[in-house]
Amino acid sequence: MDSEDIDIDHLTRLAALRLDGDERLGVEQDLQRIIALVDEMQAVGTEGVEPLAHPLDATQRLRTDEATERVDRERYQAGAPEARDGLYLVPSVLSE
Repeated sequence: MDSEDIDIDHLTRLAALRLDGDERLGVEQDLQRIIALVDEMQAVGTEGVEPLAHPLDATQRLRTDEATERVDRERYQAGAPEARDGLYLVPSVLSE
């Protein structure tokens, strides 16, 4: 992609940005460097290279999945306007 292909006016409209002359030039130069980097990365041969899920060969240590707290349902439902059989009762919002 050439720098002529970059439509800064279109991009600033899409991003709702207002750029002055120096900012516009800076953005255009940044985009040119980004595009050059992407082109350089695409030129690298990756034939036969297996995709990685993560760049580091590491595993995450996880703690055991154990319940550490008990939910006191009666205490939490004590402040509810209406509850029955462990469920909160709410008024119907749909009419027939």
